[in-house]
Amino acid sequence: MPRKKLMLSGLGVFVLANLATAAAPTFGLALLTRAFAGLGAAMYAPTATGTGAMIVKPEHRGKALTIIVAGLTAATALGSPMGTVIGGLGDWRWTMFFVSFIGLLAAGGIALWLKHVPLPAKVSFAARIAPVSDARVGLTLATTLLAMAGNFVIYTYFSVVFDRVLTSTVLFGALLVLWGSGGTATNLVLSKLLDKFGPREVLTVMLTVLVVDMALVPWASAHLWSSVLAIAVWGVAGWGIMGPQQYRLVGIAPAIAPVVLGLNTAATYLGVTMAGVLGAAGLQVLGGHNLGYFSVMLFALAIVSSELASRRIASRDVATATA
Repeated sequence: MPRKKLMLSGLGVFVLANLATAAAPTFGLALLTRAFAGLGAAMYAPTATGTGAMIVKPEHRGKALTIIVAGLTAATALGSPMGTVIGGLGDWRWTMFFVSFIGLLAAGGIALWLKHVPLPAKVSFAARIAPVSDARVGLTLATTLLAMAGNFVIYTYFSVVFDRVLTSTVLFGALLVLWGSGGTATNLVLSKLLDKFGPREVLTVMLTVLVVDMALVPWASAHLWSSVLAIAVWGVAGWGIMGPQQYRLVGIAPAIAPVVLGLNTAATYLGVTMAGVLGAAGLQVLGGHNLGYFSVMLFALAIVSSELASRRIASRDVATATA
């Protein structure tokens, strides 16, 4: 399917599903419509990322990818507080109407301004999952899964981890905005760093910063000033993972970039899902205030996986050059 048509179709499903949520008469039907909204978003996200990588020159690929991720982080920073305010002023259904309106704006922008994108070669289902058997891709996807799990273990249980400083709903929203805003700024800066230094170095720095930051969260979460600092650093480094990962995957398999980026999106969602389960277990074992140590373990494993992926990539590059 042409990229433009696929993105517009995904946004169409997304908009209709949100309108259906607003009109849902029961909670069960509302949950079903949320699943369809997720389907529409999943149709759109990897397609948009792959398209962004395809329509620019290779030397500008890092900039394109990080700008797209910056859009995601900006949406994360603003979406939750805006939805909360709209729902608080009126009704939660108005939040769904607002989200549908935003989806329509996005579709209008794509319909008007996105030029024709070359259609990639047709890829069978077997070929779509085949990249996972490539150790370079598999280890890179494992890094995404572990890193996203480390991020969202804390995000999912944010109100528990930082309950000692959350004195109001406004402060809660402000701290979430701080987290997402840090990521937006990071990805705008990373656009230049990725094209200059490459994904391995950038990713190692981000993951190392996260290990140190999460190790300090049990102490930092007891005070507002230190919580603000820890959350800001977490947002900057945590959202700085996706750009290097996408850059790395496109470099490994440029011919099937939309496929590997779609797999990376799936790894992201699996990591987020896994975070909820692991975080619940961590609450029982360590307690909410010490949940940061759980993230430390996940980020440390992500560093190991990332380094193994880098070595496999370097080894394959040497073999190709020799051949």
